[in-house]
Amino acid sequence: MALAVGVIETIGFPGILAAADAMVKSGKVTLVSYEPSENGQFTVTIRGAIAEVRAAVEAGLEAVEKHVYNGKVFAHYIVPNPADNVVTVLPIDYTAVSSQFQ
Repeated sequence: MALAVGVIETIGFPGILAAADAMVKSGKVTLVSYEPSENGQFTVTIRGAIAEVRAAVEAGLEAVEKHVYNGKVFAHYIVPNPADNVVTVLPIDYTAVSSQFQ
């Protein structure tokens, strides 16, 4: 089965918390990484089946925009079937901690 990657980047921590919570509750996806970025931005990355990742990213975007006071999405992106090289080099693969939720 092809696994997709979904990424949401927000301005401020409350937005990324809301996005991550909504994404993992909306479908069968696994949160694989969370990283603070520059200028108060935060990034969360999920993996799962393509349809599940699409639905989860939509739920995450809605959570930030509708339920977080002054919440702002900086960027979001879905990669339907990333190449093995991309998965190996970038921090988007399952880790020992995240694989138990797969």
